[in-house]
Amino acid sequence: MADDKKAAKTREDRLAEQLRANLARRKEQTRSRRQGEADLRREGVAVEGGAAANEDE
Repeated sequence: MADDKKAAKTREDRLAEQLRANLARRKEQTRSRRQGEADLRREGVAVEGGAAANEDE
């Protein structure tokens, strides 16, 4: 019975640690996106004849 509580506690600790690590990664990812330049890729899918890809040209 005591081993079950210890195992559950260990699992809870492990999950909490993983959650904190995930949150830290997501925060870092958000920070890096804010600091970066805007994405200059064209939007949309190129179609035969280039109509969608060349709308702004």
